[in-house]
Amino acid sequence: MSERKQKKQKKFKPKARTPRGFRDMAGDELSLQQSMIATISSVYERYGFAALDTSAFEYADALGKFLPDDDRPNEGVFALEDDDGQWMSLRYDLTAPLARYVAENYDSLPKPLRRFQSGPVWRNEKPGPGRYRQFLQIDADTVGAGNMAADAEICMMAADCMDALGIARGNYLVRINNRKIMDGLLQAIGLDADTVDYENRRLTILRAMDKYDRLGLDGVEALLSDGRKDESGDFTKGAGLDAAQIKQVSKMVSIPNGPRTDVIAGMERLVGETPAGQQGIAELRDMDALFEALGYQADRLAVDASIVRGLGYYTGPVYEIELTFDAVDENGEMARFGSVGGGGRYDDLVKRFKGVEIPATGISIGVSRLAAALTLLGKGETAKADPLTVVLVMDKETRPDLMQLVQTLRDEGLRAELYIGDSAMKAQLRYADLRGARLVVIEGEDERKDGVVTLKDLQLGKQQSANIEDNAEWRASAHAQQQVPRDGLAAKIKEILG
Repeated sequence: MSERKQKKQKKFKPKARTPRGFRDMAGDELSLQQSMIATISSVYERYGFAALDTSAFEYADALGKFLPDDDRPNEGVFALEDDDGQWMSLRYDLTAPLARYVAENYDSLPKPLRRFQSGPVWRNEKPGPGRYRQFLQIDADTVGAGNMAADAEICMMAADCMDALGIARGNYLVRINNRKIMDGLLQAIGLDADTVDYENRRLTILRAMDKYDRLGLDGVEALLSDGRKDESGDFTKGAGLDAAQIKQVSKMVSIPNGPRTDVIAGMERLVGETPAGQQGIAELRDMDALFEALGYQADRLAVDASIVRGLGYYTGPVYEIELTFDAVDENGEMARFGSVGGGGRYDDLVKRFKGVEIPATGISIGVSRLAAALTLLGKGETAKADPLTVVLVMDKETRPDLMQLVQTLRDEGLRAELYIGDSAMKAQLRYADLRGARLVVIEGEDERKDGVVTLKDLQLGKQQSANIEDNAEWRASAHAQQQVPRDGLAAKIKEILG
């Protein structure tokens, strides 16, 4: 290729863009989520839960429902093949990694294990408005306790988290059900657990019931029957129940809300004497007794027959945190804000690794969605960082001395930084403004000789700038800047901020 042609070739420059379904986060939004995590973590710690951090990647076969396909295990997860031929996936949630951690360290762990964890999870699903492929969760789980006190504690702790975040009672509700009651209902309507397609039909029925709030009774009944076509024309195959069976399931999901004892009694009538149903009823009554003893009434913790939870690994109590105030949905209509977290008992998850049943229960709170709710409720304000002072650099030779000055300010408890770049004064002032600094400190040659510095109040300057007509007036304005003794700088800054 000739030299001329080589010169004509353009050097490749990648386009700066965020991958579809992902986003960056900064400023107040990030501060709010960090503050929320700190608040929820403090509630978990108060209950005696200890922090744990697991790796972002897990071997794909450890993720339970997302076992490897023939070629690539990428349904719902982001997966890659390691150099030893093993498939790894970014964690889909924080529960499957916990199960792996418990199995791997079982002999050395306290039992029960009480742990909480916060961090990002990744889902390889179609993104949409407000629906991202990476989001933050904060979980709490108890592993090794089979009695209902563990489940009741998780529910009470979830309610306490909502209180701690400033969500008023009446604006949230922890709704509780039990998967054993659902299994009892399926037994009562004549489904045979020994048939080949039972598990698929069971999950189809449970997922249909789980959509009661969104689709209403007609939508649920369509999914219990032959199937349902949505507004886009997509068809979801139904569970194939007959009319009598559909009627009983419809009665279950539409039990009216009310006192917990009344709802439990209504559920008991529908499950009859089925062993699974009776066991589930007994477990809900045990939890209700604990709620009553500790003063958690039905306006915070409610039994709700329509709560099912979609995941297949739940084996007993299930619960969902719902925000009950109205908000504008993605279609521009007013609707309940809805779920911001949920969980349940999963006694079989660790069994996949150990071969023996190890009881476990836990809850997961979606931080991003809950942050949006707090903002709508006017609770999205976070504690602001202390005002910032930026020390500017007129002469790079003085940088070591100015760094000592900055350190002196920090030792006095002030938030301060030295401008580290190499730009001229105008750019340094622009930098301080972009950083949201309240004050800047300037030390020129004459000031250094006199043992003083110039202290400029950017906030006061902005407030008065509308009344200043030219640069000369700005430079001369005593309200925006003043000279102070260098050794009295910290005291003067405290006076201004105070």
